[in-house]
Amino acid sequence: MQEVATLGAGCFWCVEAVFQRLEGVESVVSGYSGGHEENPSYRDVCAETTGHAEVCQLTFNPEVISYADILEVFWYTHDPTTLNQQGADKGTQYRSAIFYHSEQQRETAAASKKAANASGNWANPIITEITNFDTFYPAEASHQDYFNLNPNQNYCAYVVNPKVQKFQKQFRDKLKKE
Repeated sequence: MQEVATLGAGCFWCVEAVFQRLEGVESVVSGYSGGHEENPSYRDVCAETTGHAEVCQLTFNPEVISYADILEVFWYTHDPTTLNQQGADKGTQYRSAIFYHSEQQRETAAASKKAANASGNWANPIITEITNFDTFYPAEASHQDYFNLNPNQNYCAYVVNPKVQKFQKQFRDKLKKE
């Protein structure tokens, strides 16, 4: 049985690159969620007129990796304390968000956020929104599997790759076997 998680943690290229490497995650699709406009484009979302966040929708096997473990990676691989910003990426589309698909996911996300806040890992409180999932719109094909297809592109080399390296070092035991 598969489950779905929808997470916003800044640029979806970064989120996708991390979660693609996680054992038990079967697919990662970059896209948009949390807004009001149907079928938004990347240009629309970047204009901040749609209400959508850049997100990744993960399909995972809960017998291999739990939703709580996915959230542990989520907290570790972005700054959940900055409002509408990750690094130099600024705007509501870069907000930190968990879109839950069930009451159990909501409860797990709330407990995980509380524990992450209490961990002392951040100087400021976590502002990540925990919101009921509504609709997911896949991003354009040019945004799918972006880091793997464009590792030498400047943003990938200087922003995505360091996040992936940090993630791989911290979560060696949770990486897919090659």
